[in-house]
Amino acid sequence: MFRYPLRLGSRHGTALKAKTTAQSAGRLHYPRHLQTTATSPARNAFYSNPSFYYGLAIGATAFGWGLHQAWSPSAAPVEIQYANGVTMLQAAKEIEAILGSGAVSFDEDVIEAHGHSDWSTSNSSGRPVAIVYPNNTKDVSDIAKVCCKHSVPMVPFGAGSSVEGNFSSPYSGICIDFTFMDEVVAFHPEDMDVVVQPGVNWVDLNKRMQNSGLFLPMDPSPTATIGGMVSTNCSGTNAFRYGTMKDWVINVTVVLPNGRIIKTRQRPRKSSAGYNLTSLFVGAEGTLGMITEITCKLAVLPQETGVAVVSFPSISDAATAASKLIRSGIQLAALELMDDVQMGVLNKHGSAAVRRWQFPENPTLFLKFSGTKEGVHGDIASVKSVIEPFSPSKILFAANKQEEIDLWSGRKEALWTMTSIKPQGFNIWSTDVAVPISKLAELIDISKQESDKLGVFASIVGHVGDGNFHQAVMYDAKNEEHVQAVEDCVHKMMDRAVELGGTVSGEHGIGIGKKECLLNELGVDTIDLMRALKSSVDPK
Repeated sequence: MFRYPLRLGSRHGTALKAKTTAQSAGRLHYPRHLQTTATSPARNAFYSNPSFYYGLAIGATAFGWGLHQAWSPSAAPVEIQYANGVTMLQAAKEIEAILGSGAVSFDEDVIEAHGHSDWSTSNSSGRPVAIVYPNNTKDVSDIAKVCCKHSVPMVPFGAGSSVEGNFSSPYSGICIDFTFMDEVVAFHPEDMDVVVQPGVNWVDLNKRMQNSGLFLPMDPSPTATIGGMVSTNCSGTNAFRYGTMKDWVINVTVVLPNGRIIKTRQRPRKSSAGYNLTSLFVGAEGTLGMITEITCKLAVLPQETGVAVVSFPSISDAATAASKLIRSGIQLAALELMDDVQMGVLNKHGSAAVRRWQFPENPTLFLKFSGTKEGVHGDIASVKSVIEPFSPSKILFAANKQEEIDLWSGRKEALWTMTSIKPQGFNIWSTDVAVPISKLAELIDISKQESDKLGVFASIVGHVGDGNFHQAVMYDAKNEEHVQAVEDCVHKMMDRAVELGGTVSGEHGIGIGKKECLLNELGVDTIDLMRALKSSVDPK
């Protein structure tokens, strides 16, 4: 049971400096870049919106027309004008006068830590002029009112774990860090829901609810905060059983770009009262408003769990076996794929708990089971019969809880191990796509062939249970030919995904890294409708 309000941190100047300096250690530092004005086509105004919530956006941006006017698609350019650097600093000082000196930081290291991410290839050279730390919805509303008045872009920031340039500040502005909006507002175990502020970490939340027998079943990066998870409609390894974040959000409280505060609906599990505004904000990447409170549904912790790791002769065998498992009706909790390259990296550079297994360096499926004890044992037997025709080279089943943790760590350490082996001066381009399950084996096989042909070091990791996979490509950031080869590899994968009826992002979001790809996927008419929706809440 929680003690309310539950606070996981406090706003304090010295603590902020220590925290953010540690975060920025080892980062490549850029000069702070302030642009006084910016112009772009109307479509790019949507994509290049500088403020991206918890990794993504909600800038004070102009987008043509509002829904109150007759809507029709158009590609006509519009002028976008932001405040200059002096005015942005003036706005930051005005916010400081409202919230107090401990709520605003102008420290260069703190700013750098909020403007650049080593996890993302799509970083901009721009940096915010200041970092602001709100404590509650009213603080956020006050910040938005000042920024709206001065035409200053707002760049909300959660854990900074996004990978598509999601919290970049291409037009500078003010970064709003929700670290200290980390209260559990209310916990209703009898209703199986919880109300939280956006800065709550999902791992911490689940630990605190453990004794209740309930949990939030998403499984993204362990550092992710719930605000960012809602903003990008994240998922993770549990999506095969539990779906994505949109399936677990009942309502949200939102601060609109002009500072107005709305709540999308009440707390019952079902409602037919008006538009489904909750779904409009979930996955909108902060372009429509800053989420300051979320009511999440909760699931019952399973009685029994299990983990298996199965190796296959080829990536095609592994992907096809995954498709057969999906069609079999076996109630798996998770179904993940890692290719031969990633398995080799794990064996050499994973944690000690992972390295001791010395997995076969072949394409491998990671399976998680959950349910009753009888149900899990039955599912394990069923899995063996389904995968047998695909000639698995090795099958490992966890014998106890510790082995479950150790085996599953192999999947969770994938990106970390790739990052740990990159030479100095090299970057990793990590991106994701999703396709209908019937097309998954084809796309993975072609993507592997393409990266091999280009001669780049790349691995594939996938949430194959829902047709979503990631490709991590290593490249020399100083070698233009190498960079171009990697860009070609990644963009060809996204083009193929769309051609196969898929999407350019299954869970990472668009950020600034995939804006042109989104146009290719959705088309001008759909993008222009999104522009109109944006303009209706942010006409300035």
